[in-house]
Amino acid sequence: MSKIVAIDGPAGSGKGTIASIISKKCNLVNIDTGATYRCVALATIKNNLTLKDVDKIIELSSKIKIEFTNDNKVYLDDNDVTEEIRSKEVTKIVSPISSIVEVRKNMVKLQRKMAENNNVVMEGRDITTVVFPNANYKFYLDADIDTRADRRFKQYIEKGINMSLEEIKQNIEARDYNDMHKEMGSLTRCNDQIYIDSTNMTIDEVANTMINIINGGN
Repeated sequence: MSKIVAIDGPAGSGKGTIASIISKKCNLVNIDTGATYRCVALATIKNNLTLKDVDKIIELSSKIKIEFTNDNKVYLDDNDVTEEIRSKEVTKIVSPISSIVEVRKNMVKLQRKMAENNNVVMEGRDITTVVFPNANYKFYLDADIDTRADRRFKQYIEKGINMSLEEIKQNIEARDYNDMHKEMGSLTRCNDQIYIDSTNMTIDEVANTMINIINGGN
């Protein structure tokens, strides 16, 4: 039987970084669900669609091919889009696209299929509540808005993405609101999640806390 480690939390809380560490240390397949929605957003841009083209975006989400490799590369229709899906243009539209119910249904099917017969760590907004509500371990990773904006700002500097700290903070605040008010797959706290506030914790402290819980359950 597969082992599922599910991590939810808002943008910039460190889910992706932590999932990558847990994947390596616990020998789990890392499935970045946020990247699947970013692939839909990038495909929307490449097909010259706008957010008004809802039906076409839904159709697109049902047809595109998304793959993850062991070295953390993301492929969209056989093209390496690892960096491209983190662009400013994609970031601006990914949240409203992920709010389209039929798009979410298509991505949930894809995410569940990716996890079949694998021991996985999966992070996103609705992994503990919608995608894998019966996951073996369910975490909610959080941090205050200023910390999250600062983390994302530093990530963007490393990747050469030109966005100001204030612009990033405004973008995260908008995403928080949108993520918590989605018709399907909203970011939600529930009683069986293990809540971790990473505001004053290092990456290693957060990762070790989760790994100790995971290993303690074996």
